[in-house]
Amino acid sequence: MNPNIAPPNCLAGIKVLDLTQFEAGTTCTEALAWMGADVVKVEPPNGEAGRRGVADPYYFMIYSANKRSITINLKSERGLALVKDMAKHADVFTENFGPGTIEKLGLGYDVISAINPRIVYAQVKGFGEGSPYEKGLCFDPIAQAVGGAMSITGEPGGRPIKPGPTIGDTGTGMLLAFSIVSALYQRASTGKGRRLQAAMQDSVMHYSRGMFIRQAQSGQAAPRRPGGGNAPSGIFPCKPGGPNDYVYLLTSRANPEHWPRLLKLIGREELIGDPRYDKAAARVEREAEVNEIIAQWTRQHTKEEAMAMISGAGVPAGAVFDSMELTNEASFYERGILQTMQHGDWKMPMTTWPVRFDGAVAPLKPAPLLGEHTTEALGDWLGLGAAEVEALHKDGVV
Repeated sequence: MNPNIAPPNCLAGIKVLDLTQFEAGTTCTEALAWMGADVVKVEPPNGEAGRRGVADPYYFMIYSANKRSITINLKSERGLALVKDMAKHADVFTENFGPGTIEKLGLGYDVISAINPRIVYAQVKGFGEGSPYEKGLCFDPIAQAVGGAMSITGEPGGRPIKPGPTIGDTGTGMLLAFSIVSALYQRASTGKGRRLQAAMQDSVMHYSRGMFIRQAQSGQAAPRRPGGGNAPSGIFPCKPGGPNDYVYLLTSRANPEHWPRLLKLIGREELIGDPRYDKAAARVEREAEVNEIIAQWTRQHTKEEAMAMISGAGVPAGAVFDSMELTNEASFYERGILQTMQHGDWKMPMTTWPVRFDGAVAPLKPAPLLGEHTTEALGDWLGLGAAEVEALHKDGVV
């Protein structure tokens, strides 16, 4: 094993009963698994929807690493009883079914907390309790629309655009994971569990909270404008002109030296002190001119060259790297940030948990095959023997 890879084991001994599907909930439990929790994913006999809903397993692989999988038929009384027995031993119960589904199954908060008052019961829904949209179904693009992220993404005067990262799904899952760990910490002193409810709309609004600064300043809804609020700031074209051959650079109002540094780099020293561009407000008024001055230079360089030279001049800059370019960057593997997952006959590179613990990153364990750990997990949690599990299998319970 890479010496820079080691399990954090921060949550070793914590048992998570995972009834999540797709991305928001599974991201939460995957994070807990990376931290060392024993996450047992309860799936129907034909697999959770995220495993079944695509033609290949890559989607499931990305969001279910480091977990164990068991299959239980929740439509059978014995299957439901098994889950309740597991809840007695669990520290955390998680679900993100559609509104009202978990209650119809007989596994609502009132039921599970009565079985185990110490349990942290965590739920993800699209909209918060009391919202006028409470019963609505939600996926990441919906959450990004109703949470404000789309309204501030895109060019001024253009249509709203959905940000690429899944902040509605993965973002909500991360907020819930942090809240679970906080509730577990509190439980150590109180002995009591908590009910946690995360709404995807609320989470996206939290991630977009910077928009309220612009609103407070202007008294108007926050507009669509590239980040930075200064000129030049934004994406500039580079050679050879491919779909991602751009560099993003940012000059800050907080550091007036960025502009003259940039002019020196691109060989336009004669513009230093020019009243048309000298002050930040003046550059914003002539933004198109300023951007073209910079673009004339960036077009002569690759994005990697531009990033290196602009950064070297003391101005923040970043090349627009695509997924293949990131995958082909050897340093990510050397540092353990990218690792290779083997899932049955399928293999793919994947990011691991990005935070280092004592200099090491967490190892990546493959997402489980369907029902791979049914016998093992029921033995560990409930003390059932292989013969007992086999009998349950014959009866269609697992």
